[in-house]
Amino acid sequence: MSAHAHPGGLARIPFPVVDEISRHCLRHEEPETVHIEVHLPGEVDPGRLRKAFGEALRRHPRSLVREASGPWYRRRYTWEPTDGPDTEPVSFPVPGPHALRDARTRALRAAPPLTVSPPVRLEAVRGEAEGTVLVLTVNHTAMDGPSCLRVLATTAELYGGRDNEPAAPPVRPQDAPPVPPDTPSPWTRPARVARGVPGPAPGNGLIVTELPLPRRPKDAPYTVNDQLMAATALTVAHWNRERGARVRPLRITMPVDDRPRDSGMPIGNGTRLVDVVFAPEELDADAVPELLRRTALRTRALKALPRPQLGHGAALLTAPWAPVACRAALTRALRRAAAPWTSTTLLSNIGRVPYPLDFGQDAGRARAVWFSAPARMPRGLTFTTASTAGRLHLALRWSGGLLGDGDGAHLRELFAHHLRTTEATE
Repeated sequence: MSAHAHPGGLARIPFPVVDEISRHCLRHEEPETVHIEVHLPGEVDPGRLRKAFGEALRRHPRSLVREASGPWYRRRYTWEPTDGPDTEPVSFPVPGPHALRDARTRALRAAPPLTVSPPVRLEAVRGEAEGTVLVLTVNHTAMDGPSCLRVLATTAELYGGRDNEPAAPPVRPQDAPPVPPDTPSPWTRPARVARGVPGPAPGNGLIVTELPLPRRPKDAPYTVNDQLMAATALTVAHWNRERGARVRPLRITMPVDDRPRDSGMPIGNGTRLVDVVFAPEELDADAVPELLRRTALRTRALKALPRPQLGHGAALLTAPWAPVACRAALTRALRRAAAPWTSTTLLSNIGRVPYPLDFGQDAGRARAVWFSAPARMPRGLTFTTASTAGRLHLALRWSGGLLGDGDGAHLRELFAHHLRTTEATE
C-alpha cells in the first residue's frame, strides 16, 4: 500500500495484512520476536559497528519506522518513518560466561517496542571463545528474519568494505506438478504437539545445534527443504506417539519467500504461509523414500500456488470496514475459536544463507547463523533452519507453557535422528 502524508510532514504507511494481524494478537507473555545470531571469529569495533548499522538502516528506510499514534476510532494502524533511530539500537553487553545465554533470553522475552524506531535491537556479545556473536532481536509485527538478514548484509558491507551481495540462487524446475489426489484434506483438525514437562519460566525456550547437511542422491526429485520437512513430521509424530497422544494428521506451516535478496529487497513481512499436510499412515519411519516423494510433490505445488500471505480471511479482517479497535477484538476472538485448527508446528527453512556476512579482516566472515521464529500457543513449537559453510544450523523454539528444556533437548535428538534417515538412497 502506498504511503500518505499527515500534518507532521512524515509519510505514513498503512500496516500490511501480516503486520496488522500480528499487532491485533500481541501477548506480553509470549512476545512475537525473531531472533538471529551471527557468529564471527573475531572482534568488532563498537564505533564502526554502530555507524555501519545506522547507515544500513538508512539505506533500507522501511526498517526505520515506528507505530504512529491515533484515536481509538481510526480505521488502520500506520507506520511512521523516521530520519534515523529514536534511540541507539546497538549495545555491547558486559562480557562473561553467560553473556550469550542472557542475550538469547532477552531476545525471546522482550520485544523491541513498536513505538520506537527501529523496532529491532542489535547486541554484540564479546568475549566468547569463538569471537563475537551478533544477536539481532526483531519485533515480528514490523519485519521478518530475511528482511533483517538483508540489513545485516548491508551492515557487513559498510563495516568491512567487502562485497556482500547475495550468491546466485540454485536453479530449480519452474513448473510444479499438481497436488496429488491422495493429499490429506486440509480441513481435518490437525494434531497438537503433545505436552511435555513445562519449565518454571514464562515465554519461549530455545535450543540451537549444528548438524551436517543431509546428503541426497544426485538428481534426487526432492530438495534439502523436503528432507527437513519430512524430518520435522517424523519428529513430531515420534514425540506424540511416545506420549500416547491421539493420532491425527499433521499440518506443518511453511513460509515461502519469493523476494529478491539484493539491495533492493522489499523490507517488512514478505513471506506467505502454506500448510503441508501428512496423514498419520504416511509417517512411517520404514518408508522414508516414499515420504520424501510425497513431500516434494506437495511442497512444489504449494510454492507455485498463488495465495494471499495469510489467506483470504485475513485480507477481509484487515479491510478498513470498521475501527481498528473493533476489528482487533474480532480477530482475537476468531483466533481463539480457530485454535484447535491451527497447524501442528512451523518449519521455517531459510536455506543457504545467501550473503557472506563478511565483516572484514579483524571481525571475519560468519561461520554460523541461527534464526528462531516465535513459538506462541496454540502451536507452541517451531523449527528454524539455515545453512552456512556447509553446515545446518537448527533452532528449536517452544512455548514455556507446553515444553521445558529437557523436552527441547529430546526433540533435538529426535530431529537429528530422523534427518539422518532421509539420507537413504533407496
